[in-house]
This record gives sequence, structure tokens and C-alpha cells, in this order.
Amino acid sequence: MKQSFPYGDKIVITGASSGIGKACATLFAQNGYAVFALSRRIEEKTEEFKTGSITGIRCDVTDAGSIKKAFEKIGDFGILIHSAGFGIAGAAEDTPLEMVRQQFETNYFGVLAVNGTALPILRKRGKGLVIAISSIAGRVSIPFQSHYSSSKYALEAYMEALSMEAGSFGIRAVLIEPGDTRTAFTAKRETGIPETSIYREKAEMAIRQMEKDEKEGKDPMTVAKTALKVSNKNNPPVRVAVGMSYRMLMVLRRFLPDRAVLFLVRKIYHQ
Repeated sequence: MKQSFPYGDKIVITGASSGIGKACATLFAQNGYAVFALSRRIEEKTEEFKTGSITGIRCDVTDAGSIKKAFEKIGDFGILIHSAGFGIAGAAEDTPLEMVRQQFETNYFGVLAVNGTALPILRKRGKGLVIAISSIAGRVSIPFQSHYSSSKYALEAYMEALSMEAGSFGIRAVLIEPGDTRTAFTAKRETGIPETSIYREKAEMAIRQMEKDEKEGKDPMTVAKTALKVSNKNNPPVRVAVGMSYRMLMVLRRFLPDRAVLFLVRKIYHQ
């Protein structure tokens, strides 16, 4: 398929030093894009591809000053992919609040902070695309990942509203919803289970299942290919689940009673 550039050939990707963000950076560069790869720990250099490039820029999405400096280096662009994020695991009741706040600071408020700088640039162009890497967990909560799910639920609501508000300025907003994916996300997941938690045994059982499913999950390049496909559309859908099985799950989610959905999820995680 010949690559087109309905939003131009310059793209900004957060969380681009690993996992889904890195896969997106690589695939877009291979398809002719000038990629600005943002991450706290990325090497600041430009890697040239046959038709595209990746320019690393250090940026912390929770730091307004860092975001401002990064976009001063970038200048004009047409596509933004939000891929920065991490996960915490623990019970809904007793996960330390400081961990929960850090979760939201990156996964939700980080998106808002970057958009505060990026959207005026896209609005000035009269056309742009904002993609947020969400999760199936943003549509179906997962036991002992309630706070991660909550951060993605919030992101889903925000991006829905953005699609309505910014549409008249030519800006499209899209949620890409992966399921289990093989990335360093699994190893980096932080666990907040107090020693005295009455949920410890069940939480550890659920986390082991999560890790197994993720290690056996899809390659992050599958998600990147979905993002590239979306970037070719002038009128992309608001939501795209990654993979046929997850698309079918989302169809079932609309028709099954909540009680049935929760029963199935509990069984998956041995609850």
C-alpha cells in the first residue's frame, strides 16, 4: 500500500523510546515520515531511514517546561501520538494514593499537558490528527488494575470530547485500544499491595495471569500498523480496537449485560 500523508509527513510520538511508542516511531519513519520521538531517556540524535527519519528529543510529559522546550525544537507537525504511560497493580481499596496520583499524572494529565502545547499548532494548520494509545482496559475494567483502567477510562472520555470540540478546526481525535501486548510495560508495572492487604493472595494471582497474557500477547508492531492505517484516513473512527478478537469483544460488550461481562473477566483472572 502506497503511503499517503493526509496530515503531512511530520509526526510527534511520546513514550517513543520503548514498546508501542518505539514501534510506531520505527514504522512511521520506514514509511516516509519525519518522526519526532519524545521520551525522558531517549538519545538526542537523528536516525535516517530510506525515506524518513527519527529525531530523538528528551521530554517529560509531566513537566510543562520540558514539553515547551521540546515543541520549540519541533515546530510544525500534523500528527501526534500519545504513547507515554505505565501501569500499576493493586487493589481498588488499598493501593497507595501516591501511586494512583503518579499513574494519572502520566497516563491522563500527561496527555492534557502535551495537548495544551500541541493543539494550537494543529489548529493553526487547519488540519491535524491526535491519536491516544488507550487500552481495552479503558472499556472493561480489570481486577487489581482498577487504577490503570481508571486512567484509561478518563482518557477515553477526554478524547471523545476532544473529537467533538476540535473537529470544527480540522483536528481528528482517535483512540487506539490494544489488548495484551508484548512490551517492557509488563516488567515495568509497579505493584502497590501493602503487606497487610487482605487482597494480597488474589491480587498476586491476578497479576501472574496478566503477566502471562501480556508475554503471550501481540507484537507492538501490530499496534503501530493500526496507527499507520488510521493516519491514512481523512475521517478516521473515534475508536479502533487492535485485533479481531478484541474488536469482537467490544461488540459483545455492547450487547451483554454488565453482570455477564464482569463474570467473564473475573473468571479470566481467577477471581
